[in-house]
Amino acid sequence: MTLLLDARGLEMTFRNGDELTPVLRGVDLQLGAGELTALLGASGSGKSTLLSIVGLLLRPTAGTIEISGERVEGLSDDRRTLFRNHRLGFVFQFHHLLPDFTATENVAFPAAAPAGSLTAAMRRRARELLERVGLGDRMDFPATRLSGGQKQRVAIARALMNRPRLILADEPTGALDREAADQVLALMKEVNVEDRATFLICTHDALVAERCGRSITLRDGRVASSQSNPP
Repeated sequence: MTLLLDARGLEMTFRNGDELTPVLRGVDLQLGAGELTALLGASGSGKSTLLSIVGLLLRPTAGTIEISGERVEGLSDDRRTLFRNHRLGFVFQFHHLLPDFTATENVAFPAAAPAGSLTAAMRRRARELLERVGLGDRMDFPATRLSGGQKQRVAIARALMNRPRLILADEPTGALDREAADQVLALMKEVNVEDRATFLICTHDALVAERCGRSITLRDGRVASSQSNPP
């Protein structure tokens, strides 16, 4: 199995004045290309911090990170931004859509923002992605007119805009009812299988974890267990 993510010895300590708070205490995390993995743990276990470090939103206090064979923990701010935009996709619990933008404009944003404009090719890809996630009839709706489940499907389409190989999802079903959550998870599994996209899904939902191929549990800033789930 080809490794897509290889993180070793990750530590994260936050400072508040003279007070030091260790959150990660030597985490090793490896993901193979095409894996669908759940990241579990109680509040305060370090899940969101680990996701933010892998997503290049935080710099670790110690440790190394390779994504697709490239060392990334020491990249400059500009290089980190470029890498994050082109190589990683993000899905958040509250989707973070731009309320005055249409579904199409929200999906295209990761490509349009760096370029400074929305091109015809970007719009075409965004609309193809919306068709794929079942929102072909909502392409020109502003985000404020979409349901919670629809907004999260837009967020998944947006995460796919630049064809990333690694998609990081932070409680993607946490704000949804069971039916909408099941639809969003089914969509992520479809993308995982059809595109061979690798997913790391931070979740409190045992039903989400059961439908992933592997579950990793953090406890007190360390990996407490890593196990494959039955197919």
